Amino acid sequence: MINGIVIVQKEPGFTSHDVVAKMRGICGQKKIGHTGTLDPMAAGVLPVCLGSATKICDMLADRDKEYVAGLLLGLETDTQDTTGQILADRPVQAPEEEIRRIMHSFVGEYWQVPPMYSALKVNGRKLYELARAGKEVERKARRVMIHELEILECRLPVILFRVVCSKGTYIRTLCADIGQKAGCGGVMQSLERTRVGSFCLEDAFTLKELQHKKDENRLEDAVLPVDSVFADCPALHVEPVFCRLLDNGNVILPEQTMEKKCYDPERRVRVYRPEGSFAGIYAYSPERKCYKPVKMFLGKE
Repeated sequence: MINGIVIVQKEPGFTSHDVVAKMRGICGQKKIGHTGTLDPMAAGVLPVCLGSATKICDMLADRDKEYVAGLLLGLETDTQDTTGQILADRPVQAPEEEIRRIMHSFVGEYWQVPPMYSALKVNGRKLYELARAGKEVERKARRVMIHELEILECRLPVILFRVVCSKGTYIRTLCADIGQKAGCGGVMQSLERTRVGSFCLEDAFTLKELQHKKDENRLEDAVLPVDSVFADCPALHVEPVFCRLLDNGNVILPEQTMEKKCYDPERRVRVYRPEGSFAGIYAYSPERKCYKPVKMFLGKE
């Protein structure tokens, strides 16, 4: 079984589940998961976890993301993008300077109501299933964060912009909310995810490229090790005599590591065996004065 992460460059027209299905065929294994849904019309970075790396799907989904999106002003649809049924078509009356001001006003904390056409569940049913059945239910606004918003090109009624945002941010809804604030409506015309955490578009492979690597027995060249996700976390190495504790997923004392360090409890650490193989992610507990396991990768799958 292959264990690690492959950064797939998803093409428009594929769902995230389509990518997973194709990756199962390429890799010849079932234990594969993706780290955050991309709309079928969207393209770009989709980290796919293989084998034991599926344990970190949720951790990758929590990372900040960067997108380049196309906003079409003057239109409203039921899906908040250009694939949906048109609900309203209005002229764009606000001048470009006002549109720019409105867009930049979304930087910072932002309370966003998830769209009906999304994979979120209400009472056990996905919202898009209810939407397709012609039903609309109340959704609670969720706090998201827009870290950066840069207008790349403005040719009204179309605006191309780059946005860096927190997990759970719907760019379709951001486009619709910008349009609503501008008084004319807006929809997402295009979307490319350019970064998830530290994984960028430059790290990504198309499905065709991955199949080609598989045919040449070079697929593992595209597989990143699990610990690469946590490159920004400090590394600790357990002393040889205490390796058994690590292999059993026990707590580790700072003095049982070669580094003998106590890190901030808010900062997770990578823990390695003496020979350098990755064992898991730990966090320091000031109360117990030890490192407690957060996620273990013991190779027992």
